[in-house]
Amino acid sequence: MSPSLFSRLETALARVVTAERKEIPALVASFFYFFAVLTAYYIIRPVRDEMGLMLGANKLKDVFIIVFIIMLLAIPLFGWIVSTFERRRVVPTIYGFFILNLLGYWLFLRSGAQTPLIANSFFVWAAVFNLFVISLFWSVMSSTWTSDQAKRLYGFISAGGTIGALTGPAIAQALATTIGRSNMLLVAATFLILALAIALYLQTYIAPSEPATAQKHEPATIRSIFAGALRVWESPYLFRVALWVFLANVISTFFYFEQANIVGAAIENRDLRVQFLARMDFAVSILTIIIQVFLTARIMDKFGLGFSAATLPFAAIIGFIALAISPTLWVIVAIIVIERAVTFSLASPAAKVLYTTLAPDDKYKAQNFIDTVVYRGGDALSGTYFDILMKKFGLGFAGVAVVTIPLAGVWLGLSFVLERMFKERQAKELQSHTQAAKTSEH
Repeated sequence: MSPSLFSRLETALARVVTAERKEIPALVASFFYFFAVLTAYYIIRPVRDEMGLMLGANKLKDVFIIVFIIMLLAIPLFGWIVSTFERRRVVPTIYGFFILNLLGYWLFLRSGAQTPLIANSFFVWAAVFNLFVISLFWSVMSSTWTSDQAKRLYGFISAGGTIGALTGPAIAQALATTIGRSNMLLVAATFLILALAIALYLQTYIAPSEPATAQKHEPATIRSIFAGALRVWESPYLFRVALWVFLANVISTFFYFEQANIVGAAIENRDLRVQFLARMDFAVSILTIIIQVFLTARIMDKFGLGFSAATLPFAAIIGFIALAISPTLWVIVAIIVIERAVTFSLASPAAKVLYTTLAPDDKYKAQNFIDTVVYRGGDALSGTYFDILMKKFGLGFAGVAVVTIPLAGVWLGLSFVLERMFKERQAKELQSHTQAAKTSEH
């Protein structure tokens, strides 16, 4: 890069991020690394969702159980790999493995082998892909930047992921009906190759040494997951956080199953389905960005943590009522788009704030357990719960709504309970710090 071009880049970056001159090459690389990873994922996502439509809601329920089991095995496996082997070998091995997988699935789909077995395996594979490539990204980031650098630079780097979450669906909806869903896997593989190349470049940029207490994006291990389970069980506060996450996934996953039923019946052409699902992803990304930029901070500041968390169960209640009245394509589309946008922009940030009153070790272990076992467990049990209501008790959708809306009401109320407990913990923490300061003065 010429000196004049580098100077212009430095000037432009200074307007949006506080970065030292020597950090700029790795910072820009990290930005495009996250961009490439999420672009690849969001190209794959509508292909995966379309395979879910092909399987249908009944088979999807079984697939979610398989995903849960595989993820329980994959998460500690990833933690063991990253902690055992040298990063310079782990990065090309994992990314190379998934690139070869994409090429393999492309060959299967091009040959016409689009069987339920392929659809099942691809759906499960996509979940593992998402876990590994994004976790590996943050693992590379933790090796590249110190904690002090991360505080300054991660916001800008995350913006690369946000743009990727827009670019991926835009590419998918543009190409689904021109090159076909199978060839989209080659496009995703190209972005993953770009991510690999950038990751290899970043391995030449070594972060300065820092204290061992610096916080990192460490992968989960079997030990940390079990330790997190124990902390969640022993802490009334963490138990309620886990219950909130569990109810969120049990109820929200039901809308995903309904999407499979309604969209699958309304659109028969599979490439058109992929295009339609990609447009939904694009709409979610746009709505999420709008809410994050203009509303999230204002809502959390003015109405509080409980209100922000409660927006998701409230949206779910409205969704159940709307579907009970009119179980149509555009109703389920509106529900899914709004529900996911609210999750990303309001409910999830509120849930993350709940962890800020925890000690670093408790936060790491409890969050690993909740974000893996509880989160995926809610997905897996959702199908069983609604199967019992519909098949064993013979309830139609209106009956399911009548039974489940009170459960969503509990979820909504729990949002405000957690806010109260969060404020109590904050007050105790402040009181403890005040007493410690007075003691030190004497």
